[in-house]
Amino acid sequence: MNDRIRTTAQSPADVVRELYAALRKGDVPGVLARLAPEVIVDEPNRLPYGGVHQGRDVFVESVLGAMMGYADVAITEAEVFEGPAGVVGTLTGTLTARSTGEEYPLTMVEIHQVEGGAVHKIDVYTKNPDELAAFYARAEAGTR
Repeated sequence: MNDRIRTTAQSPADVVRELYAALRKGDVPGVLARLAPEVIVDEPNRLPYGGVHQGRDVFVESVLGAMMGYADVAITEAEVFEGPAGVVGTLTGTLTARSTGEEYPLTMVEIHQVEGGAVHKIDVYTKNPDELAAFYARAEAGTR
């Protein structure tokens, strides 16, 4: 009998599915485990956390910290599609401002570049980035 453990390489789509599962649970270490150390995350410039961010620590501080600093994030659906340009993920959910209770429907599309079992780059596209930026401004100010 052969007692060797056989490892199966994960598909890029599986890596993104695990990233989204960790994100849904609020499992920051689980999210970071799926990101390359020098991951590049490109968020829409209009957002308070917009711009190009490089590195896991920067991602946690600049993107997750800002995104979750004023609102609770509830992801209700995540879909993943693998194709020649990379892995495309769609996320939908709700942001709830901690200061006012205002809810905002979140819709994002992300293009992931996955290599060696880790996400190396994420291009993020949100529906209505101007409205999302205004939501965050109201959440920070405590107004509706």
